[in-house]
Amino acid sequence: MTMRLFVAAPLVAGAELVLPPGATRHAQVRRVQPGDGLVLFDGAGSDWPAQVLAVGRSEVRVHVGSGRPVNNELPHAVTLALGMPANERMDTLVEKACELGVARIQPLLTERSVLRLAGERAQRKCAHWQAIAQAACEQCGRARVPEVAAVLTLAEWLPQARAGLRLVLSLRLEAQPLARLQMPQAGAITALSGPEGGLTAAEEAAATAQGFVATALGPRVLRADTAPLAVLAWLALRGGGQAER
Repeated sequence: MTMRLFVAAPLVAGAELVLPPGATRHAQVRRVQPGDGLVLFDGAGSDWPAQVLAVGRSEVRVHVGSGRPVNNELPHAVTLALGMPANERMDTLVEKACELGVARIQPLLTERSVLRLAGERAQRKCAHWQAIAQAACEQCGRARVPEVAAVLTLAEWLPQARAGLRLVLSLRLEAQPLARLQMPQAGAITALSGPEGGLTAAEEAAATAQGFVATALGPRVLRADTAPLAVLAWLALRGGGQAER
């Protein structure tokens, strides 16, 4: 399989460029040689074939070919708003969500959050998760890299979440099963999911007051890092196509 590498700068056909440090390290680990082919992408929706021109101790220089549009996004632009699970679970969640087609990830602080981030530590974590998103897209063939947004509290974020169908994952008996919801053919979908221990009753009420639909995923209690992936997997299995953005 041809190696795909993310480049955080607009690509131009015919250009010669030095790969950024992360991509250079990846290429060196794979022992690329002059003349080898690569695929580059910049997150704008196309793959760019490239040929290695030179490999040095600290840089890899390539020639960029013509871009080819890639159309493998979900028909819905899905935002996952997550009460962040602790330890490495958030890392895995970000990786798998990108593989399944998420468009945006919104990390949230909620009342029951175990992982509590603020200030510089929150910025470093979000940069780390963004790098995981880029690596996941390199692996799975996506040419659009999901955004990992800055950490917000649930109260800060809820008034901003106004577009499209909005779901709050719930264990309440009156919650509507996901499979029975009337889903639009395309457009934005936002899924709000709690941390370990779930959202409080007051937090669910605040979400439904903003127009979120209480949604159930079945009779079993899913972990904080499983429930949002179940939503994405269900949407992905319903069919492909280019998302409206």
